[in-house]
Amino acid sequence: MRTKIVAGNWKMNMLQHEAISLISDIKKELKNRGPNAKNTSMIIMPPFTWIPAAVEMTSAEPAISIGAQNCYHEPNGAFTGEVSPEMIQSTGAEYAILGHSERRQYFKESHELLKKKVNAVINAELYPVFCCGEPLEVREENKQETLIKQQLKESLFHLDEQDFSKVIIAYEPVWAIGTGKTASPEQAQSMHQFIRQLIHDNYNDKLAENTTILYGGSCKPDNARELFSKPDVDGGLIGGASLKAKDFIDIFFSF
Repeated sequence: MRTKIVAGNWKMNMLQHEAISLISDIKKELKNRGPNAKNTSMIIMPPFTWIPAAVEMTSAEPAISIGAQNCYHEPNGAFTGEVSPEMIQSTGAEYAILGHSERRQYFKESHELLKKKVNAVINAELYPVFCCGEPLEVREENKQETLIKQQLKESLFHLDEQDFSKVIIAYEPVWAIGTGKTASPEQAQSMHQFIRQLIHDNYNDKLAENTTILYGGSCKPDNARELFSKPDVDGGLIGGASLKAKDFIDIFFSF
């Protein structure tokens, strides 16, 4: 049975006092609501600078794990300004986002580079949250499946079955990120189903059924329940709504 996950990507937001306040508020909201009956896992992905504090603040919270928003593909060396997967793992964080559309767009991250990052993250015993998705022009040309297939084939499908089982996939329609637009539940389900079928075709049915696939594209409290009701949507990679404790917890309890 695959894991249901709600992950919060804070992006480049939150000063130190704001980060501490937000995590405190999330913990309070969780305590007030009680245990999640659906056994959903929560991942918080703050900027690198706040990861150690986030790990410390959530160490007694079994429902909450911490992850990073990115990493470099080497374990150490003369790479000024970069952060390795091993450094992230040493803080107690467990996950790393790879291939987010903003990294692909602004930092020109290629399929080959992301393949290296996937390998590095798994070697460091972290779980990759691998993002894939199409921009508006690709969607308008009805070529989204072709692009998604390429993204997964060139960066993920080299993994053996054991390593692939550690991967979480996040489908993000790029045209719906930060725009206020959202893929309809039917569009989301169609793409999630397509991704699951690709995993089946490249590996097997068991691995496909056990792979968690998240939706990432303007997911909010008012649309999360309908999105999460679809059979192949296993949760969300949440951006803006993860910066408000109540909104984030509302999404967490949307299953």
